[in-house]
Amino acid sequence: MLRQLRHQSGKTLRDAAEWLNVGDPGVSKMELGKSAIKVQTVRALGQLYDVDAARLDYLLRLAGEANQRGWWTAYRDTVPDWFRQFVGLEADALDLWNYEAEYVPGLLQTPDYVRALLRATRPDMTDDDIESSVQLRRERQERIDGDHPPRLHFYINEAVIRRPVGTPAVVGGQLEKLIESSKLDHVALRILPFSAGPHPAMFGSFVMMQFPDEGAPAFVYVEHERGAIYQEDPGDVDRFTVIVDTLDQLSLSPEDSRGMMVEASNAQ
Repeated sequence: MLRQLRHQSGKTLRDAAEWLNVGDPGVSKMELGKSAIKVQTVRALGQLYDVDAARLDYLLRLAGEANQRGWWTAYRDTVPDWFRQFVGLEADALDLWNYEAEYVPGLLQTPDYVRALLRATRPDMTDDDIESSVQLRRERQERIDGDHPPRLHFYINEAVIRRPVGTPAVVGGQLEKLIESSKLDHVALRILPFSAGPHPAMFGSFVMMQFPDEGAPAFVYVEHERGAIYQEDPGDVDRFTVIVDTLDQLSLSPEDSRGMMVEASNAQ
């Protein structure tokens, strides 16, 4: 967010470094999340970038929380470093757009689905590690189901509800969870049917987030086997915004999506 504000203000890394009386690499590391950032530093940069009061207050709150131990540190043995930042940002989002090609979105997974999925895809995991992953998902779900949850926009490939993961009882329980979640006011769940044909998200799953007091999405999170990429360049974010708009056009309506999930559930 600080890098985005710097670009919008027309300031360079050198401008920010001179303002803070640090070297250029110091500012770069702060923007990349590779070094701690102090509240007073954020306040100083907000002054340089002419940030409005509401947005600055939000940035200062984030900075104040950034160096505290996150609630997810209890799962540090099973949560990779590159995922911790994502978990920390998830509950702060105003809007979250998630396309899933193969899996039920993590925020909508049932415990039994998680167990069946991990036993099939991660045979190296111990039972304790699997249960830790189950508990982590539960806490993530609880954090976005509070009094002021983010607006969640899910686009799910039809393959996700057709592929059996676990026993028929596990599949049925997961489909029921999806059906009930789709009725929540802050959740929009859309199925991308096979009949839609080729589409611009065929490269894989992604999550795009927008935060309070921000006029546009801040980044796109793309996970791969050995880590994740946070795409923050405005051009990349614009490209994914177009992809989301296309998914919106190609996907079934929320009502028809619910109907397809009910049909899949009845087939169990």
